Amino acid sequence: MRTQEQTRGSAVDLSGDAAVATLALGQHGVVSRAQLLELGFEPGAIGRRLRAGRLHQVHRGVYAVGHRVLSREARWMAAVLACGPGAVLSHRSAAALWGMLNPGSHAIEVTTPRKSRSRGTIHRHFSVLPADEMTTERGIPVTTVPRTLFDLAATSSADVVEHALRESEYRRLHDRLSLPDLLARYPRRRGAPTVREALRRRRDLPAGRARSWLELEFLPFLRRNGLPRPQLNVWLEVGGRWIQVDCLWPGKAVVELDGFAAHGTRTAFREDRARDRRLRVAGYGVIRIAPEQLGDEPDEIAADLRALIAAGRGKAQTAEYKRP
Repeated sequence: MRTQEQTRGSAVDLSGDAAVATLALGQHGVVSRAQLLELGFEPGAIGRRLRAGRLHQVHRGVYAVGHRVLSREARWMAAVLACGPGAVLSHRSAAALWGMLNPGSHAIEVTTPRKSRSRGTIHRHFSVLPADEMTTERGIPVTTVPRTLFDLAATSSADVVEHALRESEYRRLHDRLSLPDLLARYPRRRGAPTVREALRRRRDLPAGRARSWLELEFLPFLRRNGLPRPQLNVWLEVGGRWIQVDCLWPGKAVVELDGFAAHGTRTAFREDRARDRRLRVAGYGVIRIAPEQLGDEPDEIAADLRALIAAGRGKAQTAEYKRP
């Protein structure tokens, strides 16, 4: 028979678990040990819940509540909680949260106001960030979009930063503090030259949004070979239909970048040729390039692109590269 003390203890446990559930609901299903202690849990109570499977350790002092399967947001939130008060998601991880880069399989990057060593799947950066360089998105503490781009420039190429910058504009990710504001604030900080280069390209080069990583590889290929930058993902009205082409140069020169995932089906094969036929009839020159050919046949492709671009409105042809 249960005593009154046991009954009261069970009621307290149920009340505590409800508070944990409410907290976890706003944090993608994860909580920290420090937060549980603030809710009034004794260390022994935390241990019992771990043994009972009601909590599951994700990092030291960070737990998933009632489950082991974590969403991407839960992993980001858990990493921030593991780094303590004042920590924010940053760099490539922040760019992925904002939708400016693909998440990939990189370690989760967090900026913390205290110096500490990276551990496990968390890569820690040290910086005391001003309040206007931090925010919360989807409940996760994160660097603002301009600060994310600035941090990204310290560890990535100008091509990656330019892509992220264009994505931020496409998604209309505006902030009170601009990227030029950060350059004025940190003129000599690592990454500043890369930010300036990305901003210069945005001003000087044709607009357009790169939709795939193949396009991100193609743009540096053009730069290395001294070829002009095209417009990206341009809609053309051809024969009464609208067709979106990957790359367009003045003079009706078109390049289509054929990743197998998007073009490897029978339906895609047929539709690609119908598109090419309509473009040829309208006077466009079209070249299709597969991903591996940028590395396998760089000289041949560069020479053909020069000829295509120089031909301008000359006789339109479709050249399809095929590996021997």
